Amino acid sequence: MLALKLTLVPFFLLVVSMSGKWWGPAIAGWLAGLPFVAGPILFLLVLDHGPVFGAHAATLSLSAILASEAFNFAYAWTCRSRQWPFALAAGLGGWLVAALGLASMPASPAWAIAAALIAVAFEQTFLPRSNAVARIAALSRNDLLGRMFAGAALTVAVTTLSSALGAKWSGLLAVFPLLGIVLSASSHRAHGPDFVVSLLRGMVLGRFSFAAFCLCLIFTLPRQATLLAFVEAAVLAMTVQWTTKRLAHAQHALNGKALTVPASRE
Repeated sequence: MLALKLTLVPFFLLVVSMSGKWWGPAIAGWLAGLPFVAGPILFLLVLDHGPVFGAHAATLSLSAILASEAFNFAYAWTCRSRQWPFALAAGLGGWLVAALGLASMPASPAWAIAAALIAVAFEQTFLPRSNAVARIAALSRNDLLGRMFAGAALTVAVTTLSSALGAKWSGLLAVFPLLGIVLSASSHRAHGPDFVVSLLRGMVLGRFSFAAFCLCLIFTLPRQATLLAFVEAAVLAMTVQWTTKRLAHAQHALNGKALTVPASRE
């Protein structure tokens, strides 16, 4: 399992990082919404502690969308006027406050869904926007290696801590903003705040697929084989991710038509 911790998450970090170079920060943020980090962590927790523990942890992981969005919100607003160390400190402070609040709440699927939906709706409304086009610059090899190393180190740390803290904090730590920390701080340093804002706004759209992944695990882990439950959850997450992207493209097309029709009538 150590080999999985050291290789799987860094590989996904590499894919998401390169997607920002190839297709821009919005696509990178959208891909980062998939359970690239939490999925392997939850799988390892089930192997260590059983499906009931895993289903409980998945419930907290669903509600922890709120904590992850608290990190994104604090980082996005702070990075517009301060350098990345200050923005990172603000983001981590936002995550910690939200996580402590979630740890004191009931661990029920209904509450977890409500917390996730509130977080997504809030972020869609109040995250900063930028009219500037985010610059896409080439990533150096050292930058990519640094992201992958940080991903491996943080994954080992989170899984080690979560194994000792019980299902509630295991679920919360499974959604520790690993991708948000690595991608936001390195992108802020390399490309500036506009890139980061676009990246974090893209992450909001990806939360729906993560929520679907966790919901599937909550209801299937106690009733099905572990591997089958995770395969079903992964397929559902990818389906929801594809659907949300199609809906977002359709909405942008409609908005574009709404803007061009008045101009054509003048």
